[in-house]
Amino acid sequence: MDFKQIQELIKIVNKSNIGELTIEQQEFKITIKQKEEPVQQMIAAPQAMYAAPVAQAPAPAPAAPAPQAGAPAAPVAAEPKADNLLTIKSPMIGTFYRSPSPDKPSFVQVGDEVAAGKVVCIIEAMKLFNEIESEVKGRIVKILVDDASPVEYDQPLFLVEPA
Repeated sequence: MDFKQIQELIKIVNKSNIGELTIEQQEFKITIKQKEEPVQQMIAAPQAMYAAPVAQAPAPAPAAPAPQAGAPAAPVAAEPKADNLLTIKSPMIGTFYRSPSPDKPSFVQVGDEVAAGKVVCIIEAMKLFNEIESEVKGRIVKILVDDASPVEYDQPLFLVEPA
């Protein structure tokens, strides 16, 4: 059973009135329990235990200040058309990190070129740090998540202008 199948099972249990679901296959066992309060869901694998963090609503972005009258307008970079942009999405629930550690540089910055297989960020889930690789080739146009922020499954992380 792969990670996407497990995530789909969690979604199904959350949307239903099933209290507990257990699946056993050879050396693999998973139990998904639903609580009345939003707590953590525990997923048991042969030698690891993962918890899906409770979703938190992202904080609204502050509004950009209006330019003052008489002041010259700052040049604005031409944003590429949104219809041709590709999205790199989170493959899991966890905490998003732009760099391998606080004292190291970010994996990617706006304007960087990425190729398929290049690590663009890390998502931590229960003390496991998962490197997230780009599946597309292009240039990073926008980073949609703040460093050390919680992310959801399938949440957009980066906008990429295809090469």
